Amino acid sequence: MQIYYQTDVGLMRRNNQDYCLCEKLSDTLAYAAVCDGMGGANGGNVASSEACNEISRVLKEELKAEMSEQDLKELMEKAVTSANTKVYDMSCADENLSGMGTTVELAVIRGERLFVVHAGDSRVYRITSKGITQVTTDHSLVQQLVELGQITQEEARFHPSKNYITRALGVEPELEVDFLTEPFEKDDIILICTDGLSNYFSTEELYEAVKSIKEKKELAQCLVDIAKDCGGSDNITVAILINE
Repeated sequence: MQIYYQTDVGLMRRNNQDYCLCEKLSDTLAYAAVCDGMGGANGGNVASSEACNEISRVLKEELKAEMSEQDLKELMEKAVTSANTKVYDMSCADENLSGMGTTVELAVIRGERLFVVHAGDSRVYRITSKGITQVTTDHSLVQQLVELGQITQEEARFHPSKNYITRALGVEPELEVDFLTEPFEKDDIILICTDGLSNYFSTEELYEAVKSIKEKKELAQCLVDIAKDCGGSDNITVAILINE
């Protein structure tokens, strides 16, 4: 298993409010946390970095390869809950940080299985030789409109309210998350990204972009570069996990 990641401020923002932490704990065990902060120049930075660091702390202390799937699910949710409490408490204690929050994507690879805890509109994709699957579903206003049949998925990409999310870590005392699991088979690629990348691609366009990049160790940087070539209007973060 190989892990590559890259984060970039983009071309339009002064500060990078994205944050990413990835670690390979063994040949068959790894995690990646990707957060996209919000709440002003200072708040967004703090929310995303504090969330990732708290998640990492909990996992390093308690993540074990031999855990049952139920125990792993509970640990991942515990890590995100702990991060939610930390960010929320900080926002309540400092008026300069009031209202800050962040999306959260936590992915754990164990053997040939992917486990994901998700809140917000950052995304996790699984890419195989047969195609691409968007593992997560955005927690956003436009996704709700898609599910109600009021707009199409393509219209959602360009909707003026596409940046309004309905769940975020650190905004409320409690956080509801999605827990998802997928296979992670040989040659599979797990791609985790903030909307600074996904806003520029349909799912199929992203698949074609990934397949066009021959050197997989350059994949994260190349995708960041493509997003910047397309305008780079937001911070861009990409994490790649490959089952070699």
